[in-house]
Amino acid sequence: MSATTLPPHVRLANEIARQFAHQPADVAALAIVNHIRAVWDPRMKAALVAHVEAGAEDLDPVAALAAERLKAPGA
Repeated sequence: MSATTLPPHVRLANEIARQFAHQPADVAALAIVNHIRAVWDPRMKAALVAHVEAGAEDLDPVAALAAERLKAPGA
């Protein structure tokens, strides 16, 4: 899938991950989680989590790590 055909939640998660690429993966994933929790609509969060559960080959690895953390209780 090219960047222009990615679903919005994947494209945005990848863009956010690029902003934190200079940080260690754990720190970057936490920053992404915090951003998603604060800004994203619950439907977008759910779509991202579902995308990861479906394989998410087109998702940045750090964004995928963040999405896994979103699945935690209370996320």
